[in-house]
Amino acid sequence: MKLIYQDTTFKVNGILFSVHNDLGRYRNEQQYSDAIEQKLKENNLNYKREYILPASFSGESAGRSKVDFLIEDKIILEIKAKDFITKEDYYQIRRYLDSAKKKLGLLVNFRNKALRIKRILNSNIDE
Repeated sequence: MKLIYQDTTFKVNGILFSVHNDLGRYRNEQQYSDAIEQKLKENNLNYKREYILPASFSGESAGRSKVDFLIEDKIILEIKAKDFITKEDYYQIRRYLDSAKKKLGLLVNFRNKALRIKRILNSNIDE
């Protein structure tokens, strides 16, 4: 079975593990995002930080949805630094995937002792 965007996600996962190893588990989301941004640059990956998604329905306020990173215009990366990931965090990235019409989202919580990266697929998008 081939993973979606295998090469890119392998690079991004390496960056996330490197940042977790460097900074530990008690920083805030902005600090992790700063370190991730630096490593994305070093690895020549195209990205948009705090990318504002277009309105996904008539009447939605502009700028309502903002993803932490959009990598290579295909992967949404959401950063968390909290005790545990909730259903709301999962629903948030699902909304982002639907709004952005993207296939893959990565949800990562840096507060865990062992970093776990959750891959979330948007089944409404064909590859």
